[in-house]
Amino acid sequence: MLNSQFDLLPPYPFKRLAALLNDPAPEGIEPLILSIGEPQNQPPAAVQNAIATHCHLWNKYPPNLGTQEFRKTITQWLIKRFHLPETLLDSERHVAPCPGTREALFLLGQICVPQQKNGQKPVVLLPDPFYHVYAASGIFAGAELVYLPATSETGYLPDLSSVSPEILARTALFFMCSPSNPQGAIASLETLTQGLALARHYDFTIAFDECYSEIYTSSPPPGGLQAALSLSVESPSAADPLSHMVVLQSLSKRSSAAGLRSGFMAGDPEIIALYGRLIGQGGTPTPLPILAAATALWKDEEHVEANRARYRYNFILAEERFGRLGFQRPGGGFFLWLNVGDGEAMAKTLWQRFAIRVMPGAYMCGGATLTGTENPGQAFIRVALVLEEDAMAQALDRLLEALKDVGLVGA
Repeated sequence: MLNSQFDLLPPYPFKRLAALLNDPAPEGIEPLILSIGEPQNQPPAAVQNAIATHCHLWNKYPPNLGTQEFRKTITQWLIKRFHLPETLLDSERHVAPCPGTREALFLLGQICVPQQKNGQKPVVLLPDPFYHVYAASGIFAGAELVYLPATSETGYLPDLSSVSPEILARTALFFMCSPSNPQGAIASLETLTQGLALARHYDFTIAFDECYSEIYTSSPPPGGLQAALSLSVESPSAADPLSHMVVLQSLSKRSSAAGLRSGFMAGDPEIIALYGRLIGQGGTPTPLPILAAATALWKDEEHVEANRARYRYNFILAEERFGRLGFQRPGGGFFLWLNVGDGEAMAKTLWQRFAIRVMPGAYMCGGATLTGTENPGQAFIRVALVLEEDAMAQALDRLLEALKDVGLVGA
């Protein structure tokens, strides 16, 4: 008999999209794929160079927690990026490589969710819309999912003040994404600190998903480690300044290296140690040549600034075209989150008539599926601004003409 937990999973968004848009694109129009957040520019040559230099290591089994050089590089990057004291992070206790971040986010449910919390079924909190692996992490850990709507009313971020003390007492894990996917909202340091303070008060883990933190419009977003620093100043007697939290980062967006499958997790040393044990039992340690390439990328900021400039320009193009739809440039990320009235119907129309493939916002939400509440993404489409500049301008022009044609935007 197969695991019935699969029946509880919200439908995989790209599988739903494939079923919705199963018709071929109209003839004579080049399809535009704007449904997936996959950077279209190439990563720096440092990736190829490092892998070629370390190709003699493909025959070696990699350590579960990576190389000392990788961990030290990540530690120094975090200290510089988030203006942290060097004493806050120990590269031997607080840092682990991950194959991207999806696997690590999933495994956090296995590490952080007990069979019971305060004698009751544990809860995993997640934003709605959400990255699909958050739900899978909670479901396969046997938890109850509680979706926190992230709408314009909440600043497109989950509102922890709306969660009852009874739910917080059962909470084992909370996924916090900033900049948020897909809306691009940035949580303030105060919000991050409040979240971590609640995690410590109610004894749950907060996972700060910061995979879009290096793609920002103006100011660098604050991070979970800065929240930990704030609380350590307020309560210097805490057992470990990084208790009850982890941050996760990836090279997929920052360095346009999605296929490298490389990221890291940093934070609570107990969680890092358990993650290493779990990887040793049935996970995926990062191969040594990939760790070498990742180390080179984390040491270089020039290519990251070029990526930021590219996405900033794409947002300027979008703002010029869709400002009349109420669109405003988000603080981070590289998605348009456009209110089109009915996202699913609009996605179908855009594909069948204009060969433009976008993601219905409803497919990234789970509250309506599992609780019967209103789907916060129902009216929206997500559009990935990942093409090179000229191609992006042409794509946005076609999208604008399509929305004019259906009467959503005035001529």
